[in-house]
Amino acid sequence: MMDVIVVGGGPTGLMLAAELRLHGVHVVVLERDAEPTPVVRALGLHVRSIEVMDQRGLLERFLAHGQQYPVAGGFFAAMDKPAPARLDTAHPYVLGIPQTVTDRLLFEHATELGADIRRSCELVGLSQDEEGVTAELADGTRLRSRYLVGCDGGRSTVRKLLGVGFPGEPTRLQALLGEMEVGVPQETVASVVAEVRKTQKWFGLGPMGGEGVYRVVVPADGVTEDRAVPPTLDEVKQQLRAYAGTDFGVHSPRWISRFGDATRQAERYRTGRVLLAGDAAHIHPPVGGQGLNLGIQDAFNLGWKLAAEIAGRAPEGLLDSYHTERHQVAAEVLDSTRAQTHLMSTDPGAQSVRRLLSELMDFENVKRHLIEKLVGIGIRYDLGEGHDLLGRRMRDLTLKQGRLYELMHDGRGLLLDRTGRLSATGWEDRVDHVVDDTQEPDELDVPAALLRPDGYVAWVGGDQGDADQRDLAVALAKWFGPAAG
Repeated sequence: MMDVIVVGGGPTGLMLAAELRLHGVHVVVLERDAEPTPVVRALGLHVRSIEVMDQRGLLERFLAHGQQYPVAGGFFAAMDKPAPARLDTAHPYVLGIPQTVTDRLLFEHATELGADIRRSCELVGLSQDEEGVTAELADGTRLRSRYLVGCDGGRSTVRKLLGVGFPGEPTRLQALLGEMEVGVPQETVASVVAEVRKTQKWFGLGPMGGEGVYRVVVPADGVTEDRAVPPTLDEVKQQLRAYAGTDFGVHSPRWISRFGDATRQAERYRTGRVLLAGDAAHIHPPVGGQGLNLGIQDAFNLGWKLAAEIAGRAPEGLLDSYHTERHQVAAEVLDSTRAQTHLMSTDPGAQSVRRLLSELMDFENVKRHLIEKLVGIGIRYDLGEGHDLLGRRMRDLTLKQGRLYELMHDGRGLLLDRTGRLSATGWEDRVDHVVDDTQEPDELDVPAALLRPDGYVAWVGGDQGDADQRDLAVALAKWFGPAAG
């Protein structure tokens, strides 16, 4: 019996497989498609996802294939605002990188760590008992594992087989999306697009780097009643003419797809030995570019917890905390995308709200709050009362031993200790003890902090003497299980 079956080989499934392999978990990824998709739905990584890649030693790979952009206010509902003056991160940018490249880099990472990734494997049935999960494939093969995670997209087969509710709102706004060549000068495209976007925020043509190749987005309400029907170039041309008065001479499409603004969330992320992550757990409009990032961060939260469960050292409730923490995060993202979708509407009422919010975003704190929520560094898990850092991810720091994120590549917990008086004895196999006395108070204003493998602060202390060691031992047991020996 294998340890974990991951259904779905997109960015969420690949990130999860890699996280599990860091802890020696035997994981098999089942991907239905025979070849990687050429469709580029996501265009970049947000700040928190960039930090995640840095924490696992992947950032240089991604930087080599992407382009850095300032985190402008325009990332929220296409508001024309400059970037916040200062974000609490060492990476204050969005990394423009096509999803196809992200998929490839995560595939390489997962396979380097020993993940078994199998293509042309379609799940058609599953059952579970007290010992594990049985997965049935379309070719009749049956696989057995201790746990199974559905990372198989918005139309998740795993979720449907489980019978998990997926409440929310159906698609009301549709758009066509594709990459194709344009037959008019770039200056003409830019001027026409700028005029149309004064009122229609869902419209856009942007160069993709190839000679004359553009990414095209155009509203398509009523174009088809069956979203399973592949869109055509003629439909794209028709909608471009309807909104811009020209079809820009588009031709030679690389691919064309469609998307909608359906907003739904799984009622629960865990059913016994089966869990959901990424779009299988939540779908929402693409405004703000949060979908891929949300899925990657689901995997980052789940991986170490599921690995601890499989190793038999997970404290009570650790695996269930995945649903508790990530369901709330996704609910807030869904609310944010609902609001942004409304703000991008041409409805007069929505435009009035947009003008009001535009005024409010001139206040630096308002703009920073909205952008930090969107790029993922504003997340705070409910880990109890105490210091403001508790439940938040810690930004990268320069320590005597090197950068903080460089010390987290192996996916272990970390006790950052400026006092030199604390001990993680009994948890050395799971937690690194880093004693550092070089920090300036304005860079890290706490004497000590315990970081989970995902970089979130689980305990803060260091100035209460013997009481700190007792409190630390409680926190270590709560998040990493009983001490060894």
